Amino acid sequence: MTTPMDPPQSDSTYIIDAENAAEMARLTKQDRLLSKAKGGLFPEQCDLSKVQRVLDIACGPGGWVLDVARTYPDKQVEGIDISKLMIEYARYQAQVQGLNNVRFNVMNVLEPLDFPANSFNLVNARLIATFLPTAAWPQLLQECLRITKSGGSICLSECEMPITNSSAFEKMNSMVFSAIQVSKQSFSPGKRNIGTTSVLGRLLRNAGYQHVQQKAYAVDFSAGTEAYISTYQDWMVVFKLMQPFLIKMGATTHEEVDQVYQQLLAEMLSDDFCAIWFFLSIWGEKPQ
Repeated sequence: MTTPMDPPQSDSTYIIDAENAAEMARLTKQDRLLSKAKGGLFPEQCDLSKVQRVLDIACGPGGWVLDVARTYPDKQVEGIDISKLMIEYARYQAQVQGLNNVRFNVMNVLEPLDFPANSFNLVNARLIATFLPTAAWPQLLQECLRITKSGGSICLSECEMPITNSSAFEKMNSMVFSAIQVSKQSFSPGKRNIGTTSVLGRLLRNAGYQHVQQKAYAVDFSAGTEAYISTYQDWMVVFKLMQPFLIKMGATTHEEVDQVYQQLLAEMLSDDFCAIWFFLSIWGEKPQ
């Protein structure tokens, strides 16, 4: 197994192809999974009474945006994503569902955001560590601060890789940690976690947000639990679609990752499979 010092050059920072239809279907289900784990679309401590305009960064196929627009018809909700496929699908869903308070646009969040200053009361982003290099976080958060109205908020939700009793799952995690270090998307100095959740508070405060709060959530997807089937399906797709990235970053070979993947599926289907998946939501306020 080789681990190059510098990541191969690529036009995309996504771990999984952003134009992949299977990934679009997976993200639609993952939106619901995350919202259910958090107990709602927003942290319960968030005051929505003064929120009129909401932006979702890297919205994917628009599941969260559509849910917010449908649940809060008095609010204007926008979603942006780099994927034309995702945005076209999201626009179609908005039309089919008759939602007139929602907009979707193709936009690359690694570049300055195409919005005027003070445009939104709330900026939301979920699991953007899957494409955002560590060096890009400060710039993006500064852009979020710029487009947020005085007294408005930002809400970020990130996760770490699941902890399981499956040796193959843990082996796959190890490959992921190695690959994202090479692609410079890991905040961890080691290869046991991603590290994003540990630095979110500092990143928000450094960007100028105040009154930063956070709340942790956990999804138990052990065999026999309510979340087992849906989460098993999620990771089954994730680890399949992630394989080209892992190989490209030198974290494994085609033969090795295929063997580990097949073993992982078998171990996840065993009656004694145990797993827990941690999320962190953190939010802060732009100074008045």
